[in-house]
Amino acid sequence: MRVFVIDDSPSVVATLRRAVEAISGSEVLSFLHPGDALDRLEDQTPDLILVDYMMPGMNGVEVISHVRKNRLTAHVPAIMITSRKETDIKLAAMEAGATEFLNKPIDEMELTIRVRNILSIGEERLAIAAKATALQNDFDAAMKRVERREEEIIWRLSKAIACRHGETADHLDRVAIVARMIAEEVGLGARHCRTIFLASALHDIGKIGLPDAILSKPGPLSVEERRQMQKHTDFGGEILGESSSELIQIAQRIAESHHEKWDGTGYPRGLSTGSIPIEARIVAIADVFDALCSKRSYKAAWPIADAFREIVNSSGTHFDPACVAAFCRRWTDIKSLFEQQQDDSDPMTTVPPLQLSRGLA
Repeated sequence: MRVFVIDDSPSVVATLRRAVEAISGSEVLSFLHPGDALDRLEDQTPDLILVDYMMPGMNGVEVISHVRKNRLTAHVPAIMITSRKETDIKLAAMEAGATEFLNKPIDEMELTIRVRNILSIGEERLAIAAKATALQNDFDAAMKRVERREEEIIWRLSKAIACRHGETADHLDRVAIVARMIAEEVGLGARHCRTIFLASALHDIGKIGLPDAILSKPGPLSVEERRQMQKHTDFGGEILGESSSELIQIAQRIAESHHEKWDGTGYPRGLSTGSIPIEARIVAIADVFDALCSKRSYKAAWPIADAFREIVNSSGTHFDPACVAAFCRRWTDIKSLFEQQQDDSDPMTTVPPLQLSRGLA
């Protein structure tokens, strides 16, 4: 335990050193000039400060005030040593942050006991702090394990859903990545962005409640079939509803509302503008863009540039303009992601722009 001794009298310093060094495990750094002690605080943090009141240039109250203003030493206990009896001096020292007072002439036994008691409290505080740090580290490690397992469960479930309605796992990966990019660019926090990244994979979970004949139909859907298809948002809300998990709650909002439109013409509830959850507004863009760029049994893939123009042209009608602007700011990254996917698969077919179909509109 490191103790600073500050006194302009060499004889007093010697007395103080002797009393403190009688305590096992203590280290004394002595200073005849207060300024030298304050300078040393920049690279040495004491566990206790003993400081005289009457010193040239700076008195003990001023020294304690400087110590309390330093973020690294604001908590360090300080004993002021003085032969003065005036109440106003003690009050000023207490206001500055003095922990205790010791009167001159110094009783070495009393000084040793007081210093030992204060250092003992400091050791206990450090031990508690170390234990708290260890517990926090254990908690953080446990949370990371939970998050990894949570992520694995979400992705395995979402890929099973993708297999059920004829999409690929790559679709879910791309939607999640693009959604996170948009969320980051919109300015959401890191935890929120991560949650959207994971929750977006469950955006079509409600499709497990649809008949195979609708999911697998190669051609356009009839009016009734289209009505049945649109029920997947309600099914998704029911499947994910009433959860205490923040992740599942956000996944529910996305599943229910990613087909709502900014102008209120979407489904299932006809929500508009800010009444649509921000997570659903973000995923709507990522989902539609990827669906346009992907080949399906009922349509050819759009060229990336055409799909980009469709997103931009739908700003303020289908999509939240702020989210579209965020999408555009990250376009270089998004374009690179989809070009890489093109390189790893069959070339996308060039087709003229056409009306969105199936579950996209």
